Amino acid sequence: MTSDQTDTRVEPGSDPGARTGVWFVGARGSVATTAIIGALGIRHGLAPTTGLVTELPELDPAGLPDLGSLVFGGHDVSSRSLAKKADTLVAGAVLPAHLVDAVRAELDEVEAALRPGYASGDESAAAAVDRLAADIRAFREQHDLARVVVIEVASTQAPVADPDQVDSIDDSLPIGAVYALAAFAAGAPFVSFTPSPCLRLPVVLEAAERAGLPYAGSDGKTGETLLKSALAPMFAVRALELRSWASVNLLGGGDGATLADPEAARSKTETKRSGLDAMVGRAVPGPMHIDQVEELGEWKTAWDHVLFDGFLGSRMTMQLTWQGCDSSLAAPLVLDLARLTAVAHAAGRSGALVELGFFFKDPVGSSEHRLAEQWRDLVAWRQGLS
Repeated sequence: MTSDQTDTRVEPGSDPGARTGVWFVGARGSVATTAIIGALGIRHGLAPTTGLVTELPELDPAGLPDLGSLVFGGHDVSSRSLAKKADTLVAGAVLPAHLVDAVRAELDEVEAALRPGYASGDESAAAAVDRLAADIRAFREQHDLARVVVIEVASTQAPVADPDQVDSIDDSLPIGAVYALAAFAAGAPFVSFTPSPCLRLPVVLEAAERAGLPYAGSDGKTGETLLKSALAPMFAVRALELRSWASVNLLGGGDGATLADPEAARSKTETKRSGLDAMVGRAVPGPMHIDQVEELGEWKTAWDHVLFDGFLGSRMTMQLTWQGCDSSLAAPLVLDLARLTAVAHAAGRSGALVELGFFFKDPVGSSEHRLAEQWRDLVAWRQGLS
């Protein structure tokens, strides 16, 4: 640990209800904006807690940081204000106008806590780590926070050809890895909610180990993959032969634009594919497509065609259509992850929080993808922290 870093490691038994900061990477994006406005709305009794897993009694919400006390800040390369982003989300039927109007003043306060993010080529990776870490430390000190949880909700990142070879800080590092290193340098746990290779790179894992900090990821499980993690195990336990599973995903907004890049799309489809294969126990045939439809805006449609055999080889199909708003699905999950990661940090946990795999398509440190089993593990883990 260098002289300008703060040791924020805590002992087991620390108060999990202490004041907690949430620092978003991609703070002016749709997911972060929706999460912030949702938390502010809940603070004032203007919004329900629908979609928040941590409000279920099995996860003992009273023992977690209170949603209304969370303090928000973050990094973003965009200069568009949170208020303008919120207005865009209102126009896209993602957020209710009355809620945005009610919390607008507090949204401006969050805006004042946001800092310029990192874009590859603007500065060296090492300089960026120092600058970003200093921002996180300053945020913690300014607001007198017990801890800050850094959550990456930025754009999808391309996979790394050979992750095991990424063992030093240089300018070839994926952007997510720079933010993860900054979080650990600042003494903050890190959650990668975006598809990113960062939490599988030796340089990042070694930094987390040196700092004694927990981390979780990656790629939030919000829609079609959530359905697969509930339905795919059904075929196995009913001894039905799964022949193929074809998927088509249509989406707009910033995520659609990012995934128009074939390399970014490959990162996403690989996590989708690996989870399905793991649950079934073998490779399952069937194409997976992600296509941009700009007119969909913040909304997405997923269509699945499942072919399976029943008794005596009877060929059958199941077809599913999923239509939803990704930001509305993701926002409560990042708030859940902030609360759970904070209480894990308070309890002195470090390393991969594998039990948080319930929230991810590509869970770091775990090969379990079945939703029911993930939920069982999450509940048991949470009870063990009490």
